[in-house]
Amino acid sequence: MENIGVVLALAGAVLAALVAGIGSAVGVGMAGEAAAGVVTEDPSKFGKVLLLQLLPGTQGIYGLLIGFVTLTQIGIMGGSSDISWVKGVLYLVACLPMAFVGYKSAIRQARASVASIGIVAKRPDQFGKALIFPAMVETYAILALLISILAIFGINGLNV
Repeated sequence: MENIGVVLALAGAVLAALVAGIGSAVGVGMAGEAAAGVVTEDPSKFGKVLLLQLLPGTQGIYGLLIGFVTLTQIGIMGGSSDISWVKGVLYLVACLPMAFVGYKSAIRQARASVASIGIVAKRPDQFGKALIFPAMVETYAILALLISILAIFGINGLNV
């Protein structure tokens, strides 16, 4: 049980990448289905619907970033990986905002993207407005990324 801190921290890193990544995979798939339908009818709309499809994929990138940052901080990617179990728990908890908000926001952003793809299908001149709906959901993924990053970097200075 001497490495329990590293195991807990590693679990946090894995959860951030895994759970946010699953949300993004589901979200990009949902939006891709809608985009494919639009492109079938009008191939000239490919660029616009592709951008809307890609938006739910950012949460997976953010989760991966949190995973890498955590692995670096705990020494898995070089350095000493000797951390206490308390720090391990703190790293685990610090990764959870990105894991859970990343998952949920990717799914919700996909639904907004699907609706926006519908707008582009009928009114391609309204693409700018359609882009705003899924972009608003992105705000919450960015907030989760920020809190996870701040928490992870804050742990390193603690004497626990």
